[in-house]
Amino acid sequence: MNTPRRVEHQQTDRGTIPVYATGVVEQPWDDYSSVDHHVWGELFARQREVLDGRACQEFLDSQNVLQMTADAIPKFSELNPILREATGWELVGVEGLLPEYTFFEHLANRRFPVTWWIRKPEQIDYISEPDLFHDLFGHVPLLMNPVFADYMEAYGRGALKAHGISEEALLNLTRLYWYTVEFGLIRTDAGLRIYGAGIVSSKGESIYCLESDAPNRIGFDLERIMRAQYRIDTYQQTYFVIDSFEQLFDATRPDFTPIYARLANQPSIRARDVLDSDDVIHRGTREGFATDEDA
Repeated sequence: MNTPRRVEHQQTDRGTIPVYATGVVEQPWDDYSSVDHHVWGELFARQREVLDGRACQEFLDSQNVLQMTADAIPKFSELNPILREATGWELVGVEGLLPEYTFFEHLANRRFPVTWWIRKPEQIDYISEPDLFHDLFGHVPLLMNPVFADYMEAYGRGALKAHGISEEALLNLTRLYWYTVEFGLIRTDAGLRIYGAGIVSSKGESIYCLESDAPNRIGFDLERIMRAQYRIDTYQQTYFVIDSFEQLFDATRPDFTPIYARLANQPSIRARDVLDSDDVIHRGTREGFATDEDA
């Protein structure tokens, strides 16, 4: 078998251009170099240390059940039987960033795409696109949680429907994914904890999201989130906090079509803004915030 391609964003003098891949590939585990395994191990050990007392217990427990360690890059073929038994999900290898519709189809069918390649040593602190560490370490553990697993399937099905309604509807759903699956916080008896994959796979943001005074922390509100712009180039200026995974899943039960119609007549909200109607857990100082346009 030929090694799958490593499909990465293209760097140009005008910035980064996304490059998409669509196919499913076998994980070429035997072809990983000692450097690849070392990068995984360094990132894994660092993040587990940082996440102690910061990540939600469901994430940490699920990662333990999956038997992920710093010793070597996990094999998809060994993780899949555990995932299937727990929640019916499975991992599929991909070469890089997927087109939206392809990604949603996978989620709707309880398949989670994982980029087969891992970042280079010089990218260990930051990479602008999802790699194996972000996908596998950040996203996969919570697929062991039955409620969150159902939310992800429901999200995929809803996004496929939104794709056929309008670009604006799909944007609403993209914002929901960003502020929950990627950058979500959850209230627990022990205080605020992280569950979003974009945070748990980032050392700096794992600390910043909970301990910095700069960002806002606001209680979950579905339609409020679907109007909120976001940052793709900095730490988040606002984090939304759920009370439980059940709350998140229950929010996806209604038909979103009338919600899209209501939101079409309302302006977007800047990432840094706090509304009078918000359930404000912490109003940020905004120190160090970028002042250019949000995504």
